[in-house]
Amino acid sequence: MPGPKRTSSAKKAGGKNTQGKGAANSANKLVRLGLRTDIDLALHLPARYEDETQLLTIAQAGLRGMQTVQVEGVITQSDIQFRPRRQLVVTITDDSGQLVLRFLNFYGSQATQLSTGVRIRARGELRHGFFGAEMVHPAYKVVLEGAPLPEALTPVYPAGEGLSQAYLRKAIGAALARLNWQDTLSEKIRGALQLAPFEASVRLLHNPPVDVDEHALIERSHPAWVRMKFDELLAQQLSLKRAQLARRGRSASALPIVGTLSQAFLAQLPFKLTAAQQRVLTEIRADLLQSFPMQRLLQGDVGSGKTVIAALAAAQAIDSGFQAVLMAPTEILADQHFRKIGAWMEPLGIDVAWLTGSLKKKAKAEAQARIASGQAQLVIGTHALIQDSVQFAKLGLVIVDEQHRFGVGQRLALRNKAQAAEADLDTPASADTATQPHQLMMSATPIPRTLAMTYYADLEISAIDELPPGRTPIVTRSIDQNRRDEVIERVHAAALEGRQAYWVCPLIEESEALQLQTAVDTHATLVAALPDLRVGLVHGRLKQQEKQDVMNAFVRGETHLLVATTVIEVGVDVPNASLMVIEHAERFGLSQLHQLRGRVGRGAAASACLLLYQSPLGGVAKQRLMTMRATTDGFEIARRDLEIRGPGEFLGARQSGEALLRFADLAADQWLVDQARSLAQDLLRSDPATVDSHLARWLGGKEEFLKV
Repeated sequence: MPGPKRTSSAKKAGGKNTQGKGAANSANKLVRLGLRTDIDLALHLPARYEDETQLLTIAQAGLRGMQTVQVEGVITQSDIQFRPRRQLVVTITDDSGQLVLRFLNFYGSQATQLSTGVRIRARGELRHGFFGAEMVHPAYKVVLEGAPLPEALTPVYPAGEGLSQAYLRKAIGAALARLNWQDTLSEKIRGALQLAPFEASVRLLHNPPVDVDEHALIERSHPAWVRMKFDELLAQQLSLKRAQLARRGRSASALPIVGTLSQAFLAQLPFKLTAAQQRVLTEIRADLLQSFPMQRLLQGDVGSGKTVIAALAAAQAIDSGFQAVLMAPTEILADQHFRKIGAWMEPLGIDVAWLTGSLKKKAKAEAQARIASGQAQLVIGTHALIQDSVQFAKLGLVIVDEQHRFGVGQRLALRNKAQAAEADLDTPASADTATQPHQLMMSATPIPRTLAMTYYADLEISAIDELPPGRTPIVTRSIDQNRRDEVIERVHAAALEGRQAYWVCPLIEESEALQLQTAVDTHATLVAALPDLRVGLVHGRLKQQEKQDVMNAFVRGETHLLVATTVIEVGVDVPNASLMVIEHAERFGLSQLHQLRGRVGRGAAASACLLLYQSPLGGVAKQRLMTMRATTDGFEIARRDLEIRGPGEFLGARQSGEALLRFADLAADQWLVDQARSLAQDLLRSDPATVDSHLARWLGGKEEFLKV
C-alpha cells in the first residue's frame, strides 16, 4: 500500500494572500489535532450526528415540545439588545408563524450576517419563553429559497479551538476522495470474521444514510463501527506482538547461575515464599536463562511481596557475575527499597549503592565510581540513575518499580546503560544489535486481564495473586466530614493503645501549592486537637533530609500521627501503623485509595481505613467509595476502576508509544480483542505483507515506540 499522503491543506500552507494565510492557520490546527495525512483525516470519525434531513414549519416545531428541530425562515428583525446583558436577538418568519433566535455570545460578523431579509435554516431546541417561542444559540446556516435538504445525517467531528465543522468536513471529504481504499484484510478473512469492507464502513460513518439504524450508530454496534474497532485492535496486537518477536531477535547475556547468594538469601528470610511468589520466581528465573532480553511485568496487590521477588531476581544476576539496578519513581519509595533490600543483601557481602538527585556532590561521585568500577553489585535509586554521568561496568538486569510512572524514554535510557558499558566508543552498537539487559517491571496496581492482553501484549506478565499469611484484613468505612471530631477521637484512642496512624490530605490537582497549604493547615489543626500526641508532617516540598528525618521518626514509633500528602502512596512500610484517614476521599481515584489503604494492615493488629468525604457525592465518587467498602482485592478493584474510568485514565498519563484506543471499548468489545489477537498471530506467521499494510494504515510507523 502506498505511504500516507499529506493533506492538501498542509500543502497549501504558507500562501501570501489572506485566503492562503487562513488555509495555513487551519492546516496548522489540523496538525495540532494529529491530522497530518489523508488516512488521519479519514479515521477522524464523527463524535455524533445531527439530523438536518427534516424541515418543519415554525408552527409544527412549536408542537414538538423540548425536542431538537430544524426550521427555515426569513429574518424580519435583528437587534443587539442589553437586557439584562448584551445579546443578539433575531426574529425569523415563515408562512406559519415567527420564532425568536437568541445569541448570548456572538461576533460582530454574525450580527452583520444575520441581517433583515436573509433566509436561514436554524436547528436547536425550541422553547416557549416569556416572549413566545424561541431558540437559544441554535446552529444556523444561510440558504437560498428552495435549497435541497441533505440526504444523510450531518457528522459532528471532534474539533480544536478555532477549527470549524465546515472546514473539517471539507478537509475530510477531500481526503476521502484521494485515499487509497485497498482493503488491508482479504475477502476470505472478512468473510470468516463477518467484517464489513473498510471503504464502505468509513464512508458510511462519515455520511450515514437517513435510513441507518441510529441506535446502532450511537451505541457503536453498527457493522461499520465493528470494522473500525476490529482494525484498531488488530493494529495494536500486531504492533505489540511484532515488538515481542523483535525483542526475541535481540541478544542479552544469559544469567544462568542460581548460586550461593540466591541460596543464602532464601535461607536467611524470616518467612517462606507463598505459592504465588514461588510460581512467579520460577517464571522469572526461566526468563533470565535466555539469551534474549526478558521483558516481564510483575504485578501484585499492595503487600503481596513483589520486593522480595525483585531481590531474588537481582541475586541471580549477581550470582551470574552481573550488576542489577532498581529504579523507583520517588525518593521515599527508593529509600524503602534500599533499606529493606540492603538489610537482606549487605549481611551476605553484597555491595549495594544508593543514588538519588538529592545526594551531596561527593557522595554522588563516590556512588558513581563504585557503579562504574563494578564494585557496586546492586544499585538502587531514582531518575538520577539515567543521567549520562552514571555508567555501569556490567549491567545484566534492570528492575523498574511502579513502571507506569516513567515515560518510555526514561525506561529506554536505563536499558541503554548496558549498551553504553560494552560499546566501542568509535563504533557504538545499534540498539537492535547490542547486548541488552533483562527487564523486570513491577506494578502494585493490578491490571485487569482484558487491559493486560490489549496494552501489554508484548510483555510476559506474572501476577502474585495471594497475600502472605498473617496479613490482617482492613476494615474500610466512609464517614461524612461533619463527623470529623469522631475521627480525631478515633486517632487518639489508637495512639493510647500504642498504635500509629496516617492522615492523608486531599489531592488538589489544580495547585500543588494549595495542596501543600492544606497539609500544613491540617497538621496545625491536629496538633491543637491532640496536644498529648506527637504529630509529624511530610510533603513533597520538604528537603530530602527533612523528609527522611520525619519518616525515620515515624518508622521508629516516635511519632504517633503522620500528616501527609500523597507522597506516602507507595513504599512506606510501618507494621505498627493500623489506622489510615483519607480526607476528601471523593477526590481520589480508586487505585490511589487502594494504594493508600495498603499502608496499614501490615502488622498483626486489626487495621482500619476511614474515608472522610464531603457530601453531596457525585455518581462516580459514590461508586468509588462503595467499591472501597465492598472489597480489599486489588484485582477486583482494578476491574471496577477500568469500568468506571476507561483504559485511558486507568493507565494514567499518556506516554509515547502507548496507543490508547479511540474506538474500541474493552469492556464491551472483549470478543473483538480475542479475535484480533488470534488473527494477529496467524498474520505474523504467514502474511508479513498484510501486517505491513495494516500497520502503515493504522499506526503510520508509530509502532516503533512500542519496542522499548
